Amino acid sequence: MNRMTLQEKIGQMVQIERTVASPQVMKNYFIGSVLSGGGSSPGVNASAQEWIKMVNQFQRDALSTRLGIPMIYGIDSVHGHSTVYNATIFPHNIGLGATRQVSTSFDRDPELVKRIGAATALEARATGIPYLFAPCVAVCRDPRWGRCYESYSEDPEVVSSMTEIVTGLQGDIPSTSPKGVPYVGGKTKVAACAKHYVGDGGTVNGINENNTILSRHGLLSIHMPGYSASIIKGVSTVMVSYSSWNGDKMHGNRDLITGFLKGTLRFRGFVITDWEGLDRMTSPRHANYSNSILRGINAGIDMIMVPMKYKEFIDDLNQLVTNHEIPMSRIDDAVRRVLRVKFTMGLFENPLADETLVNHLGSHEHRELAREAVRKSLVLLKNTNSMLPLPKKGSKILVAGAHADNLGYQCGGWTIQWQGQSGNNATVGTTIMDAIMNTVDKQSSQVVYQENPDTKYLQSEGFSYAIVVVGELPYAETEGNNMNLTIPEPGPTMIKNVCRAVKCVVVVVSGRPVVIEPYLKWIDGLVAAWLPGTEGQGVADVLFGNYGFSGKLSRTWFRSVDQLPMNVGDEHYDPLFPFGFGLTTEPTDDSN
Repeated sequence: MNRMTLQEKIGQMVQIERTVASPQVMKNYFIGSVLSGGGSSPGVNASAQEWIKMVNQFQRDALSTRLGIPMIYGIDSVHGHSTVYNATIFPHNIGLGATRQVSTSFDRDPELVKRIGAATALEARATGIPYLFAPCVAVCRDPRWGRCYESYSEDPEVVSSMTEIVTGLQGDIPSTSPKGVPYVGGKTKVAACAKHYVGDGGTVNGINENNTILSRHGLLSIHMPGYSASIIKGVSTVMVSYSSWNGDKMHGNRDLITGFLKGTLRFRGFVITDWEGLDRMTSPRHANYSNSILRGINAGIDMIMVPMKYKEFIDDLNQLVTNHEIPMSRIDDAVRRVLRVKFTMGLFENPLADETLVNHLGSHEHRELAREAVRKSLVLLKNTNSMLPLPKKGSKILVAGAHADNLGYQCGGWTIQWQGQSGNNATVGTTIMDAIMNTVDKQSSQVVYQENPDTKYLQSEGFSYAIVVVGELPYAETEGNNMNLTIPEPGPTMIKNVCRAVKCVVVVVSGRPVVIEPYLKWIDGLVAAWLPGTEGQGVADVLFGNYGFSGKLSRTWFRSVDQLPMNVGDEHYDPLFPFGFGLTTEPTDDSN
């Protein structure tokens, strides 16, 4: 650091989007980090090799600067390495939270999420990327929030237990490591990022980026435990939330960033903004930007996800330091933290990607792990007359609903594109419909798929039973804010029509509990499948009894949105299905 100029130090604090990065920009501004925003890739269906080529080029540009400080490339990996074609897409966090009570032969999950973290790290490294904006340790207290599926649970204890994923991503921190010091255990591991600090899941009415109104005790007891647990496990970075706490923007909260995070919790990694986090400190965005930079940097933020207007940011920050409005000691603290993480990651010794790892992307082993996660995440909510598990033999089976044969729907948001997408061509995986076809006995059973069958058809075909797969359409962040939480049509009408005509199992594909009570009287079997990801075979594994149901609700399932917010432990707690609920079944013999 003694050899660095102010411009070189400021460069280390800057993260820019890959689309504005170039050899000249990397060299002239000493850029410290590059990222892929949501859905940003080197090309449609880009291979691991194409990703590596891009990342290595940015790295060579960084290494060609005077001091040769390597850049760090970051990307969102919300449920697996989910921006990349052919990557393994795991269930979203709300589903993983439902696995928490699943016993294994040796211990109890969340060992599962640790293995998922390790697989995700390996797939990221297969594309040359060493830094992931994960895990999200938000505690979603209102399912109307558009990011609720990114939260493991409404219960801070469950969220804390799921931070075991940090050790999967980064490696097991040595017992001798001082508290708060970041740790990354080699070339198959990545730097992780606990986000979004702090209280993002507690905003009024679940409105994204809004205000969390809560006492300090409430903030620390509900929303802080995930960060404490992550820091103990050596998490490398922490991302600040867009939201406010009692009216104060988190990106400018010196008390909580410098005082509590860096002071009380002794966090020694670096603190990063969210995308345009400083811009969003004002309304309208980017108004009085220089003042937002002043507030954010003095609050204790170390790296700024600019990500586009880097020249303006660099010029403004340089002026603020030159005018002594931001002390040099604050710049030095930020750069020291960024360099500490880079040294910990081994970037100075091994700055370029290891191309021998490319075959780990979407590997069979990782897909089997995702399939296991799907099985353990399914929650059985109703099972009249032991409807489930379903027979594989001697049946005429109707499968209905657009979500049955739509890989994009079952993966949800943050899959290839930021908002997700519809269809089966965006990436590689197994739809629920394909999984059903793979599982039933092909000699004695017939499977018929009708996306939206009418009443006349239902009455004339003589079906043994129906599997109705309905749910939400993909969304992410603010676009997912939803004040009514109803299943989009034709889902509700289809449930009513099919389940009144045929014995039926309804599989709900959603990122949160949705309104289901009005239709419950017609449903024989009800399954919450959440957003299972690419490995739909895990759904059929349990529907047909190869494995038993074991998942437990990680969130309260409400009767009506008028009850929200409603969380376990509340004084007036009258859910349709309570937190921790989940019926169980035993595996059956194939002959059943």
